[in-house]
Amino acid sequence: MKKGKIVVSKNGPYLVSGNLPLAREIAKVGSEGEPETWAKGRKYPAQKEYALCRCGRSKQKPFCDGTHTVTGFDGTETASRKSYAGQAVKINGPGFDLLDVEPLCAEARFCHPQGDTWHLTLESDDPGKRKAAIRQAGNCPSGRLVACDKETGQPIEPEYAPALSLVEDPQKNSSGPIWVKGGVRIESENGKAYETRNRVTLCRCGKSKNKPFCDGHHLKIKFNDGDGSLNKKSGRKGR
Repeated sequence: MKKGKIVVSKNGPYLVSGNLPLAREIAKVGSEGEPETWAKGRKYPAQKEYALCRCGRSKQKPFCDGTHTVTGFDGTETASRKSYAGQAVKINGPGFDLLDVEPLCAEARFCHPQGDTWHLTLESDDPGKRKAAIRQAGNCPSGRLVACDKETGQPIEPEYAPALSLVEDPQKNSSGPIWVKGGVRIESENGKAYETRNRVTLCRCGKSKNKPFCDGHHLKIKFNDGDGSLNKKSGRKGR
C-alpha cells in the first residue's frame, strides 16, 4: 500500500501527494483537567494532491494561498537529521521502557494525567499504570514519547493508516500542528527524506524553531485557524 508523501518546499507550503486523507482532530480534556482523548472533527474532500500552509498566514487555511511569497516567510529547516533512536533518552520501567526525544515536543499535554507518563513508567509493574502510560505515550501526536517492549525492544505503537490531522486545542484556544500518521514519507526541499515514523507533527503556524517539526510555538502566539472548536474572537490568527 502506498503511504503518500509530503515535500517541504523551500520557504513555501507542504506539498502533499498520494491521496492522503485530511481531517481535523480535537484534543478533549478529561477528568483531571488535561487532554486525554481525541475527537474527530471535519473531514476534507479527498484530493490526490494539495498544498498545506506552512507560514501560518494563509487566508484559506489549512491550504496555501501564496501569502508566504508576500510576507517573505523564512521556512529554513532546522531539525536534527539524527534518528529518533539516536536522540532518545530511555526511561527504564519494570513493565516497559519509555523513549523520550524532548525537542520533538508539540505541547499536546497528553502525558500529564495521573502524575505524568514518566512516573507511570517507573511504576509500570502495576498493570493499570502500565496501561495508562502506554496509552498516553501513544496519544502523543509528535511521537516524542514511545513505549517499548522490554524483551524485544520493539515499539508499542497505535496502528494508524496513513493520514493527516489538523490538531485543535480548545483548552488553550489554539490550533496546533499537522499530525502526520502511519509512516508517511516526509522529504526536505533538497529531496532528502527525514526518518519515516508512525507519528510526527509538522509546524503550521510558521514560528517553530525546529522546522519542519512543531515545537509548541502555536501556543505562544495563540495560533487560530478559525475552527469551530475554538473561540474565534480571541487570539492572533496565524500572526
